[in-house]
Amino acid sequence: MTQKIAVLGTGKIGEALLGGMLRGGWAPGDVLVSARRAERAEALRARYGVTAVSNAEAAKSADTLILSVKPQDMGALLDELAPHTPADRLVISVAAGIPTTFVEERLTPGTPVVRAMPNTAALVDEGMTVISGGAHATEEQLAHAERLLGGVGATMRLPESQQDAATALSGSGPAYFYYLVEAMTDAGILLGLPRDKAHDLIVQAAVGASVMLRDSGEHPVVLREAVTSPGGTTINAIRELEKHGVRAALIAALEAARDRSRELASGR
Repeated sequence: MTQKIAVLGTGKIGEALLGGMLRGGWAPGDVLVSARRAERAEALRARYGVTAVSNAEAAKSADTLILSVKPQDMGALLDELAPHTPADRLVISVAAGIPTTFVEERLTPGTPVVRAMPNTAALVDEGMTVISGGAHATEEQLAHAERLLGGVGATMRLPESQQDAATALSGSGPAYFYYLVEAMTDAGILLGLPRDKAHDLIVQAAVGASVMLRDSGEHPVVLREAVTSPGGTTINAIRELEKHGVRAALIAALEAARDRSRELASGR
């Protein structure tokens, strides 16, 4: 792999992607990084053996630029990159809510742009990254983006019109599960269990359920029904969840997340 890759704005997700690329076979000498703070850039250089550069230097020398900054910082980063980014650079944006047109309009006409939405499970190589191509991205460039981002988990291609929904489901998804585990831990304490024991029981239940969902091929309804015996404990719990509108609340929550992703795209 001789292409040079640059990760610009190497925060938590950027660092996770960086680590995944190196584990996937990219040589540290072919990877550039930038960070807002000099000490952060130096720490990345020392930890991974990559080269720390300015954003302008990365744009001039890297074949692929991965833009890993907060959505509100994307405009300023693109203004900095624009004078130095030739049209043959592949630009991958991992900022939530930022459409490919936002990037394309601020760079050299014809620049290929890929929009990607990873989630924080990338930190443990179990992420899901949703990928969409912009107007000028080719099949080969999309496949290249999948190879780069696949080092931290699975990838999925979707039309860009579905990216806001994917952000709500997958990009924000881990937080919903953490919220559920937090609530269940509190319930375990209420029922008389020590916090650490309740936490361990719930986390292992979550891991087991996730593996069964992934590997069994069964619909979640079938798996749930296998645990729900007539007149038993589980059906009583499910009745309370339905009574309190948990399903409707989840749907409303994901709609709110999708709507916020759209607002980010419009600069609000």
